[in-house]
Amino acid sequence: MALVLSTLSHIIDRKASNRVVTRLRALLRSNEFYLIPLALVIGVSTGAIVTVMSLIAQVAHVVIYGIPIDVRLSANAWVNPVVALIAPACGGLILGLMEWQRRRWKIAAAVDPVEANALRGGRLSMRDSVVVSSQTLISNGSGASVGLEAGYTQIGAGVASLLGQYLTLRRNDLRLIVGCGAAAAIAAAFGAPITGAFYACELIVGVYSVASAAPILAASLAGALTSQYLTGAPYSLEIQKVGAVGFEQYIALFVLALLVAFIGIVVMRASPAVERLFVRIPVWLRPVIGGLCVGAMAIVTPQVLAAGHGAMLLDLHREMAVCMIATIIVLKLAACLISLASGFRGGLFFASLFIGSLLGKLFAGLLAMVGLGLGLTLDPVVAMLTGMATLGVAIVGGPLTMSFLVLEMTRSVDVTAVVLGACIVTSVCVRVLFGHSFSTWRLHLRGETIRSANDVGWLRNLTVERLMRSDVGKVPTTTSIAACRREFALGTRQAVVVVNNSDDYCGLVSLPDLFSGELDSIADEIQVVELAKYFDVALLPEMNVKTAMKIFDDSGAEVLAVLESENSRKVIGFLTESFARRRYVEEIDQATRGVLGALS
Repeated sequence: MALVLSTLSHIIDRKASNRVVTRLRALLRSNEFYLIPLALVIGVSTGAIVTVMSLIAQVAHVVIYGIPIDVRLSANAWVNPVVALIAPACGGLILGLMEWQRRRWKIAAAVDPVEANALRGGRLSMRDSVVVSSQTLISNGSGASVGLEAGYTQIGAGVASLLGQYLTLRRNDLRLIVGCGAAAAIAAAFGAPITGAFYACELIVGVYSVASAAPILAASLAGALTSQYLTGAPYSLEIQKVGAVGFEQYIALFVLALLVAFIGIVVMRASPAVERLFVRIPVWLRPVIGGLCVGAMAIVTPQVLAAGHGAMLLDLHREMAVCMIATIIVLKLAACLISLASGFRGGLFFASLFIGSLLGKLFAGLLAMVGLGLGLTLDPVVAMLTGMATLGVAIVGGPLTMSFLVLEMTRSVDVTAVVLGACIVTSVCVRVLFGHSFSTWRLHLRGETIRSANDVGWLRNLTVERLMRSDVGKVPTTTSIAACRREFALGTRQAVVVVNNSDDYCGLVSLPDLFSGELDSIADEIQVVELAKYFDVALLPEMNVKTAMKIFDDSGAEVLAVLESENSRKVIGFLTESFARRRYVEEIDQATRGVLGALS
């Protein structure tokens, strides 16, 4: 009896729980206001996860490299050469074996938040997100020259996507919630809620939307406050005092922005070239060799290790020789490219900030050397902030994201203004000459064509196979016009398909042409194949609607047959231009309603 009562109680509780979830789903779908509490939950969760991940990485650095608990790895004056070689190599061996096992089991590569929002409507695998975050921790914890921010955003977006899918959010809402997770991750990492919000808008969601502002800002603020309350932001950067920026410095800093843009393009172009160096090496061995290379460079300077947060704080205000700055830049760039090319997981967000700051410092030093006679000087701190932001724009993207990061670091509107101008210069230059940020460039190398997180997944899903009609009217090539007229009355369809004895496609005849008055006198004598058109023009099921419309425009056809495949002439359906264009416009309208804040 007790067992029966317990079972009944469990069923009642489960039904009550299901009713609560159903009601919650209805609220979320009825009004976008209810996304704000959900965004707050995501922000708090992500902020806590970011804190835990940063603590784990710091403890790993302390245990492996024997550094003090309150010192960052890259800021350490010296590391044991043996440890510097062994630690990244061992971390690389773990990652190499994981990748070897993944390929052996034929598991698909993990999807990052940018790709998920651009192509999959915000759908991320939580399992893949946990794996990617773990691999990022292993990479950074062992000393590879990568940042944790990729793991932060992956797990934050993964948690958000999991909750969104559980609550069956609409496509646009799910993409927005994934952006909330990424915003909270960056805000928690840098202690910069505005930066996190603009990061999500520019790089994850892909648009600035009135409807998305409140949830993203709420998540970003919640993530930053949670991280600050627990242990403090792991990548916090604060500059107490910066000098004023004069007109002549604007010109010099814009020149720096152009130089940084070209350096960023060179770095992104070099990425596939470095990857090709590891192609012939077994996949499990690649990170080991990459780790040894990074370790060898760390013997020269520990500033190449990990993301470089400690090194950036160390270099910000101290005097450094020009040769020393240049050496660190070259070694850090090489370490980052080798780490990613060999198979380590991680991001270049903070690494680009660190390298960019050194480029700014180098530029200010060189300008001081050659500009003595001209009286032209540049505040090294302002130059470092400009170099930091512009290289971040060149590699990561997001000019407003980087500009607001500087604002939250300095609290100086004057400095932020010149940095914003420099970021725009870099962004335009990279966009025109290269066309990609580093994240979308890596997707491009894998065969994707997306250039941002703007939602194009709906376009790929809107295929000819989904749009076509399968009730095809077919007639043999030997059929006369009169017989075809008797079988298909005028107005019953737009066209009929002509096939041969093997049922292969031989063209298409429109019914207005078939019932032309000029053919009445010879309708019994002429075969319908004489009227067939578009023999060499047809659609394939896997084509998306945009490709199909181009074929319609090029051929001037109003209806086209759909063939089974490229190697088969069997007709499986037909598609009209008017229906394809209407569905395309409907999807465009639905996709842009969120941008205009018109979602109901």
